[in-house]
Amino acid sequence: MKRIALFPGTFDPITVGHLNILERAIPLFDEIVIGIGHNSSKSTLFPLEQRENWIKEIFQNVPSVRVESYEGLTVDFCKKIDANYILRGLRNMSDFDYEKNIAQMNKLVSNHIESIFLMCDPEYTPISSSVVRDLIRNGGNAAPYLPEEVKY
Repeated sequence: MKRIALFPGTFDPITVGHLNILERAIPLFDEIVIGIGHNSSKSTLFPLEQRENWIKEIFQNVPSVRVESYEGLTVDFCKKIDANYILRGLRNMSDFDYEKNIAQMNKLVSNHIESIFLMCDPEYTPISSSVVRDLIRNGGNAAPYLPEEVKY
């Protein structure tokens, strides 16, 4: 059985912290689908197509990584793409508490899908998409926290 992982998120924008998780996860799975989910409780700064294009450009030479967008339950999307793992990155204990609850509910809803957590490397702990969005909105320099392909 192929080891297919879904790495879900809004990626608004994708950050170097996301890349840290993905680069370390690539050897662990046969395929990783970066799933750009529509979260009705979040308003995005960048259009979906732009976020998709950035990710496609970043991973254009990595055949085991692809990007797709989806709506609805993450476990339903996992079934659609035959993913048996949900990959999540953790920066701190707050992330863990939040992600643990989601993982446990996902396990109740779909028992065959396992959640895999990777801690980011320490230098990425303070970086989040929301902090980067705040920098961008307020004229700060977000470049050090973004992959070079992310131009805004």
